Amino acid sequence: MILITGHVILTPEHRDRMIALGAEHSARSRDEPGCLAHNCYVDVENEMRLVFVEHWESIDAVRAHFAVPESAAFVAEMRALSPQPPVIRIFAGEDVTAKLMG
Repeated sequence: MILITGHVILTPEHRDRMIALGAEHSARSRDEPGCLAHNCYVDVENEMRLVFVEHWESIDAVRAHFAVPESAAFVAEMRALSPQPPVIRIFAGEDVTAKLMG
């Protein structure tokens, strides 16, 4: 499984637009092949930070997601509205819940 985390800093004048963009992007991404989960959240410790958490079946599914024109347009608009570049981290791993939780 591939886990992606990321965030973008919101600005007061674009906050509502950026949150709407994040929600639209997550909803659209959940319909893509290989997407197991894709959500965005306003950080409860910093209301000007929008956080993304994604789970994908494979790196190939992630590559296909990044190749979707709407994904590039989303990133470009977020970069234009945010005072800082978006941050993204991509991890490969396995779900060990059953091993740890029984």
